[in-house]
Amino acid sequence: MVWGEGNPNASIMVILDNPGAREDKEGNPTICGTRQTLQKAAHEVGLQMVDLYVTYILKRRPVRKYEKEQTRKICMLHLEEQLLSAKPSLVFCMGNVAVQSFFKSADAEVKSLRGIWHNIQGYNTAVAYHPLAVRRRPNLWASFLQDWKLVAEQYERLR
Repeated sequence: MVWGEGNPNASIMVILDNPGAREDKEGNPTICGTRQTLQKAAHEVGLQMVDLYVTYILKRRPVRKYEKEQTRKICMLHLEEQLLSAKPSLVFCMGNVAVQSFFKSADAEVKSLRGIWHNIQGYNTAVAYHPLAVRRRPNLWASFLQDWKLVAEQYERLR
């Protein structure tokens, strides 16, 4: 089980779909392109990794074949417990899988929901493209950074 990484008491909870299939040498679950892209964007908008807690819809690394919808429903119970315990001020969902799961809507998609705040399950929530999507499609970087700025500005207002 991989619960997350970063400051568990952070005001900003970042939600991704699942931890990477491989850990880095230090045992960190957020690796390679995902971590690099998150760190770069956070740094560019003035946030530090201590301001963030990165967690996942699925609490384990993906296996080759599993019942995705059923597994997500079960794992959402764990995420809801994390949210109740951590009480983040802001939730930042990245990627369609995380957005659909957190918004509890198969029709929810980043493209149409990004750039504004949503009240989801009582949490002030923003959405962005998944960091790996941004790495694969560099034309998404400007939108990704714009969404990080939205979060950073709201975080500053709450301080």
